[in-house]
Formats: sequence, structure tokens, C-alpha cells
Amino acid sequence: MWWDGFAATEQDVRAIVDDPRWVMLPPVAKAQAIAQRVLTAPDGSRWLFGAHARWYRLDQADGRWHLSAPPSHPAIRSAARPGAPGTPGALGTLGALASPLPSQLIPTGPDFAYDRGSTQAFVGPDVPHEVTDGIRMLIKTHRGVPLDDFPLTGGFGEVFARDVAGTIAVVWGTIMWCAYAPAFDGNEALLSAFGEFLARPLPGDDWVRWLPMGSFDALITLYAERMRSGAEQAGLHLASVITETAAVLRADDRFRPRADALIAMVGPLPTQPWLDHHALLSGAVRQAWLARCPPHLAAATLPELSPGDHFRHSLYDMVEALGYLAPRGMDPRTTAAALVAADVAGVCGTTEPYWAPGASGTADIVARLYPWIDDELRNALYVALSDPWHPLRGCWPRNGALPIAFLPPDRNTSAALLGSAYATGLAWCRLTGMSMPSNGFAVCRAVVQCLIHERDDPLPPMPTEP
Repeated sequence: MWWDGFAATEQDVRAIVDDPRWVMLPPVAKAQAIAQRVLTAPDGSRWLFGAHARWYRLDQADGRWHLSAPPSHPAIRSAARPGAPGTPGALGTLGALASPLPSQLIPTGPDFAYDRGSTQAFVGPDVPHEVTDGIRMLIKTHRGVPLDDFPLTGGFGEVFARDVAGTIAVVWGTIMWCAYAPAFDGNEALLSAFGEFLARPLPGDDWVRWLPMGSFDALITLYAERMRSGAEQAGLHLASVITETAAVLRADDRFRPRADALIAMVGPLPTQPWLDHHALLSGAVRQAWLARCPPHLAAATLPELSPGDHFRHSLYDMVEALGYLAPRGMDPRTTAAALVAADVAGVCGTTEPYWAPGASGTADIVARLYPWIDDELRNALYVALSDPWHPLRGCWPRNGALPIAFLPPDRNTSAALLGSAYATGLAWCRLTGMSMPSNGFAVCRAVVQCLIHERDDPLPPMPTEP
């Protein structure tokens, strides 16, 4: 059994952060404890395990720490050792910090308790029957409310027919916001429950519905419009429907993290209707909801707080989903960057070698992504886009399918790659202001080919006669 410097450091940091005394330590002591555990890899790269229970890599070009999934190669992991004095954030010769670690890298304690749920898309493993049945019951319960009391606002008028009440819209909006990656099987029963209410077909095709991430602001708008108009009971009823929907969804790991956050933010309103009164007057309902999210669930609201950090975490998930490549001798980190490049090229086009900054839409997108990834991933993204003969181009889908060497080994792995790749695509589109493609991203469409013949779970057994 070989020694794994990354695994050992992660175990060590988790132990000190889980200690009840951690939260009482002064910031300097916490920073020193993390700095003592900075690793230096054989290639000179430096790594620390910090906030959000994730790894960070020191950018050798700009001197900043970037959230970045760690290397997978055993030779690198086994040779990594605690960093030498002089490393930014590492201990100097007298035990003082050579330079302070940024506070956002230091674990708070509650951030290590965050349950990330599942990164799988909704193609392959179906939504559990109890979740679908629960949503159908909510629709049945709330569909008959007066339209004048629950009008469609917040952009839902583009999704639903004019005779649909806002109660149905908040059920839908809650599902979409809670979904880690809203790429759904075309025959998913959860979506079929809304078929009669939709104003137009959902984007995608019969195989996959490529849906945008739900709008947090749209949910707030439905609630706040009723509260401000004097229809407080209607507004509080919408808050109850949001909470009820989230409670049903949390039975599926792909919904649970954001569902728990939504319950924490919205759940208190029906019994404490005064909570948002000041926020309604000042137009700060969004801030009020986010402020009620407890620290151990804060990561679920990251898309609303920092689109750039959300992109980083989604890319991190994608690298982890590609972990099956490591035993095959391929690097999940640079492969993930190359697959992002394939999607960027698919959305924006690539006209190598004339895509240098300022020359194309692709270059503009890349320039906006660069600040959020470390120098190694920046280089991988660059060469995959600019050099058609570079080996990383071999990662790109061919004729709509992944190359054989990159095929996931099973259905669950395929679903995780599809989910993390789709979440990453939505994240970089949001970060750069690019519209998401209605037919999905190139990599996601290729991964779907791995699932297309095994996308449904077995039906539950029929009850037997007594």
C-alpha cells in the first residue's frame, strides 16, 4: 500500500476541523494550522485542503490560490510533501506565516458539514416514485386556486399557459432551482406531471430535456409581488408551497442540498410572517432569504452569491466524475478542461488559429473563464482550443459520441459525468453571459449516448393478491 500525501493531509485537516475547539480558535491560529499542511508536489505545484472541504492549488502565474480538484496520479500523490518555508501561506523559519492565507480559504467548521448530495443528471437513474407521487399530489392540491389571487409573475408566463396559477409555477420553479443539473430524461414522469400546464414544449428532444437552472429571483418575485400587493395570505401560501415542494424533493440526493437550503430560508415564513416585512419595504427580500441560510448549507446558494465560484465548484465536480480515467493513465484535471473547451467551441465556434483575445466570441468567453481556473487548467483549455493536433483534442466527442478510451464504465458514472458536465456548462454560460444552447452541450449530448439504452430504472413490482 503506497502512501498518499493528499489523502493523509485531507484526513488530518478533517480531524482538526471536526474538533469542537476549532470554531473557538483565533483566525491566525486557524491559518497557521492549515498552512502547516500545505503540500508541494514533485512538479513544484502547491496544494492545500481548506474551505468547503476541498483542495486549492497555488497559481504559479498570479500567486493566487484557486479551487482545483487534486491530481490523481499515484506518483504525484505519493511524492507530495508539506511545503517548504517561503510558500505563500506556509510557515517561515521562525514559525511565522510567510504571507497570510486568504481568509476565504480557511475552514469555518460548518462548511465541512455540507452534504453535497449527488452530481448525477436525471437521465439514467429515475426520480424516485415517492418524489414524483408527492409532486403530483401537490399539483392536485394547489391547482384549483383563484387565478386573481395567484397570478403568474417572475418570468413564469413564458413557461406556462395564461390560465395556470402561480401555485403551480412555484412548484415547478422549486424543482428547477433545487436540481443540481436539470437535464431530464425525455419521458421523466416528474416533467410529465406538468404537461397540461406548459405554454410550449420544453427545450430538447424526446431523449433529453435540456432545461435551464431555475431562477431564485423568479421564486422571490412570485412571493414578494403578493406580499407587496396586500395579499399577504396568498404570499405566505406560496411560501408554504415552496417549502412543501422542497420537503418532497429532498428524498432524491440530486435535489436535497438546495432543497434543504430552501426549507431553511423559506420554511419559517408561514409561522413568522413578519420576517420579511422590512426587506419587502426596501426591496431586499433576496438578501433576507440568503441571510437565513445556515452556514452548513451556504454552499447550496453559491450560484446566487458568486457565479464564478459556482463555476469552479462545478468544474471540480466534473474532475471528480472523470476519476475513472486515472487508472487508464489519463489525467481527469486536464481532460475536464479539454471537455469544457469542446463545449465552448460547440457553442461559440472556433476558428483556430485566429481565436486569440479580441478575435472571436470564443476568445471572449475564454478570457472571462481564465481568472477562475489555475494556470495548469488555463493552459489545457488554451491548447485544446487553439491546437487541433494537440493530444487533448482526442478527448473531444467525435460524430456525436465520446472516444472509446473516455467512455464511463457504468450507468451511474455516466449519469454523474452528464450531470457535472451539464452543471459546468450552465455555470460558465451564466458566468460569461452566454445563452445556453437549447439542444444541450456537445459533451453532454455525447455522454447521453452512453445512457440512451439504459436510461430507465426497472418498474416497481406489482402488488400481489392476498
